Amino acid sequence: MSEVEDWREALSAAGELSGPIVDAILATHGDRGSRAIEAVSEERVKEYRDFTVVVGHDDEYIIEDGGCTCKDAEYNLDTADPTQRCWHALAVDIAERVGAVDYHDMWYSEVREFI
Repeated sequence: MSEVEDWREALSAAGELSGPIVDAILATHGDRGSRAIEAVSEERVKEYRDFTVVVGHDDEYIIEDGGCTCKDAEYNLDTADPTQRCWHALAVDIAERVGAVDYHDMWYSEVREFI
């Protein structure tokens, strides 16, 4: 079992972030893990009918099937390596496991028109 599977399983079982789980996320993902935990604590993971979105500091990023629309995911990460995930995708993984996804019963495509 990989480091990524370990912290995901531990987080699913616990349902909340604890010291050892946070340590495992940070050991595996470094600064990206830290930023993901911060986004979850600030309730910036939003789920709409059509997409899950993470609100960044400059834009909103769509997460779909573990992939992200950010430049980090597009240019810097090896998609075949599960330890290389952008912080937006990690935030979704964490938020889903701790019940911290902010659900909106509307289509993101409709919301995006106003942004």
